[in-house]
Amino acid sequence: MAATGTGTLTGAGAPPLPGRADGATVAAIFAAVLLIVPARLVLKGLPLSLTPANVVSLGAAVLWLCAQFTLTLGAAKGRNPVRTALFAYFTAMVATYGFSTWGYMDSDELNLSDHAFVLVIALVGIALAVCDGVRDRRRLDFLLQTLVVGGAVISVIGAFQFLLSIDLTRFLELPILRYSSEGDSFVLERADLRRVAATTGHPIEFGVTCAILLPLAAHYATQARMRAEPALRWWVCTGLIGCGLMFSVSRSAMLSLAVVGAVLFTGWSWRRRGYTLLIAAVFLVVIRITVPGLLGAITGLFSNIGHDESVQYRTHDYAVAAQEIGRHFWLGRGLGTWYAPKHQIFDNQYILSMVETGLFGTVAFGSIFAVACYAALRARHLSPDPGDRDLGLTIAAVMLVPLVGSFTFDLLSFHTVTGLAFVLVGAAGALLRAAKADQLSPAQASGPTIEVTR
Repeated sequence: MAATGTGTLTGAGAPPLPGRADGATVAAIFAAVLLIVPARLVLKGLPLSLTPANVVSLGAAVLWLCAQFTLTLGAAKGRNPVRTALFAYFTAMVATYGFSTWGYMDSDELNLSDHAFVLVIALVGIALAVCDGVRDRRRLDFLLQTLVVGGAVISVIGAFQFLLSIDLTRFLELPILRYSSEGDSFVLERADLRRVAATTGHPIEFGVTCAILLPLAAHYATQARMRAEPALRWWVCTGLIGCGLMFSVSRSAMLSLAVVGAVLFTGWSWRRRGYTLLIAAVFLVVIRITVPGLLGAITGLFSNIGHDESVQYRTHDYAVAAQEIGRHFWLGRGLGTWYAPKHQIFDNQYILSMVETGLFGTVAFGSIFAVACYAALRARHLSPDPGDRDLGLTIAAVMLVPLVGSFTFDLLSFHTVTGLAFVLVGAAGALLRAAKADQLSPAQASGPTIEVTR
């Protein structure tokens, strides 16, 4: 916003000038650090275990707050459903944190609660930075394409782990970083096959991360011709991320991909559905030939589900959970206070959230992704551009992955997939802002004019 000689302030809340750093710049740095730096590496010399991505997202939270105090930095103002959902979630977390720390807590649980609350600030901060700081469709594409490229890179790392038993994450151990936990491997075993995690914390997290990024990669691959851009690089990214998903050998990843596919198929044309099924069939044939036994192992995840020990483990602790939930039903026992080995692990984020943050926190958590899905579909409805409409459908579909995945594993315990999910929550809000701005005249889109009496 600039002052004119007549005493009129114009351009309030206008997008930043081309070439200036904005929310997309900060979010792209966060995305690169989040995906490339191994999840279990944290910074040395800090009182809390914070990853480099945590530090970047905390910086984004500070930048967002500062931008709200001025009209000259290009940050969006005004209502947005995603922004409202994030505020509701943060309010619920503040209430839980205040309630749990009001009385006595064991020192270990108090420290973990402090740490968890800092991470909440970081997650909400990066989501708001994207929602209010990415003011242009071109910049939103830049951010999402950074995510796709990052997903392709970690898929290559996963491929080295799966096919060659070479762990490239060992070359990413910088002197300023240390492992937050020792003894954990990025490679596990299932059905005589390796399960790889790439740079994430667990193969489940790696698979679900790929399930989120695969539709975004496919979007840019299919839209490249319409945008007069080279398509090959995006098809390569799509193929690599698809391989990474398979190499995770994860039931949660397959369920997430099935949900995403069901949503996308409802909005696609019959031609695109057939085209996608053909590509998927060719991909599976290649996998069957090059990696014998992999498809059989993945099929066995579902055919033997009644005898799977991992499924039985996920359901044996319901009685313990019900008892804990009954003690602190509304606000929970405290953020981050239910942890192993002191307590049983709940491989279900909704149960864990009910225990730690109560009903208010659990509803607020689920509402973030539900509202982001609505925002993306609303943007699809408002936009006449086919590419924007397809992006809206794609983001809406991937926003269902955290909702579904939270039934099969404790999602918030895994920093990579959680950070990715919150970035895309912000992207849904930014897409809706862009779609609404496109409907305004240039004068309206640049913001209101404010008369100042001198």
